[in-house]
Amino acid sequence: MKILSDINPSDFEAPRANFFSLPQGLIGFPDYTQAELLYREQQLPFLWLRLHGLKDSIYFIVIEPAGVVPGYEPELFDHDAADLGISDQSQALVLNIVSLRSQSPIDATVNLVGPIILNRRTRIARQLVVANYSRYSAQYQLVDTNASMACA
Repeated sequence: MKILSDINPSDFEAPRANFFSLPQGLIGFPDYTQAELLYREQQLPFLWLRLHGLKDSIYFIVIEPAGVVPGYEPELFDHDAADLGISDQSQALVLNIVSLRSQSPIDATVNLVGPIILNRRTRIARQLVVANYSRYSAQYQLVDTNASMACA
């Protein structure tokens, strides 16, 4: 699986269904309120999140945690679910931001405390802190380096 490559995510074209709105932007990026998910099959489960601002775009690497992060069951505060119009977990798409240290995929971490929650029907999303945040880390190690070393 290729994680890092010479592919520039600005070259990707996204189907219209991959566009959504982030009215409040992301934490630290309030002016980037339009978003789209981009991917290449050879890079899955990693996706590119392109955020559009008034003058430019920025990119984040994200994952859908199901099947990648064992036991991850984020719970929303009632007011967050209501604000997003989510009454059932099937209505939500959960995305978690991935951080790479020194361009080394083995050291990738994912923020499990502050996911982006997207209402699949309305296409409106928001980054929020999950109600059960104390169970998770904002720097969850994607690859268990101890297990990797044992297999080597």
